Amino acid sequence: MAATVELIDPRKIQKNPDNPRLIFRQDELDELRESINDQGILVPLSVFKDGRHFTLLDGERRWRCAIDLGLHNVPAIVQDKPDPVTNIMMMFAIHNARKDWDPLPTALKLEELEKMLVGPHGEAPTEAKLAAAASISRGEVRRYRKILAIPKRFRRLLLQELEKPRPEQKVTVDQVVEAVDGAKRLVKARILEKDEASHLTQTIVDKFRAEILTSTVEPRRLTKIASAVERGEVSRAQVQRQLRRFESTEKCTLNEVYESTVQQLEFARGTEQLLTRTVTRLQQLRSKDVEVTEELRTALQNALKEIRALLGS
Repeated sequence: MAATVELIDPRKIQKNPDNPRLIFRQDELDELRESINDQGILVPLSVFKDGRHFTLLDGERRWRCAIDLGLHNVPAIVQDKPDPVTNIMMMFAIHNARKDWDPLPTALKLEELEKMLVGPHGEAPTEAKLAAAASISRGEVRRYRKILAIPKRFRRLLLQELEKPRPEQKVTVDQVVEAVDGAKRLVKARILEKDEASHLTQTIVDKFRAEILTSTVEPRRLTKIASAVERGEVSRAQVQRQLRRFESTEKCTLNEVYESTVQQLEFARGTEQLLTRTVTRLQQLRSKDVEVTEELRTALQNALKEIRALLGS
């Protein structure tokens, strides 16, 4: 049957359970409802016949607003009923065209699609097959899988945040992913145990919510710290002390932890390289029998004073 455009009572339409878009913010619905009240529904909904009712393929926000406004009919493109796998694949295709759906609900729906595509012998679909089925790139599949690795308590927190208007949201999916990845890296470097990493992740998320941490990528400092420990450049004990300070001090940031460990090391290494070049320059001055001016003498005396202070003599 070819698709047709019909006027349908919105009360005969039901939402699609496979819609990856789970979050409908009230402020956005209010704005759309006002627009529909003034101008009507300009873009038809997309539905399929489902028994005595119709099921949405596209246009759930418009449908919700039509119900709220008490509209008697809405324009809709009526298509053939898809099978369950095609239905969810079509919803992802619509998602791919929109790009404004939240990543966590989309990741959860991708997990459902992956289960539906399990082969006859229980083999999971390949990354390429899953990407093609969901009309997304393989890179997006990897990103959504990383989101699915977030502990459930953070998933619940993020879903609660997503219910709020965007300006009021205090923590994002990417911030939680970065926090989880950073803590895992410390476990891999044997700096923290798993339960300690869990507590650190919670602290990082709490500090994002309190806006003490403001850069989404700040937890990546933990990866650099872990690498420095593995190279033997910074001691585990020193890092553990700084992490305890981060957890116990309200305003302490991960940048401060980095500055007190790796950056301090980098500064010392840079100073060492500068001094090596300086010694070479002084040797050249002596070999060339260059006259020591009063200004150079003063600079050398000041340098000697600082060197003695550093050496404690």
